[in-house]
Amino acid sequence: MDRELPSYNGVVYPAMTDAMGHMNVQHFVAAFDQAMWRTVVLLGYETEWQSTRGEGWADVLHETRFAKEAVVGAIFAVSTAVEAVGRTSLTLMHRMRNQHGEILATMKMKSVYFDLKKREAIPLPDTLRENAHARLSLLTEPG
Repeated sequence: MDRELPSYNGVVYPAMTDAMGHMNVQHFVAAFDQAMWRTVVLLGYETEWQSTRGEGWADVLHETRFAKEAVVGAIFAVSTAVEAVGRTSLTLMHRMRNQHGEILATMKMKSVYFDLKKREAIPLPDTLRENAHARLSLLTEPG
């Protein structure tokens, strides 16, 4: 099993660039946010739980590092690894690469599982926690 999950693919459109001619920060954040949602679904979260159970996510940490510019027409892919599993939270590391495999940016993102009505953290669902721990254990398996 690969440590990183494929979590988002995209292309840089002209409207996504800033005055400097490269992808604006807001679009890096949007791609990483999309990657987070794809990852938690792959780990066992059901998007219907927002309406049926009143459960969702609240981000509490975003740490972004930019490495290379992404210009109009650039194809990119985000892959995501589980960095930590808490009682109520997941910490994910997203890596955005260009079509040549070069890192464009990374984002460490901590998201808390959340009761949307009470507006407070709640324990991760068992299946999601188990699947996240399985991904996390890939860090310690002999290579």
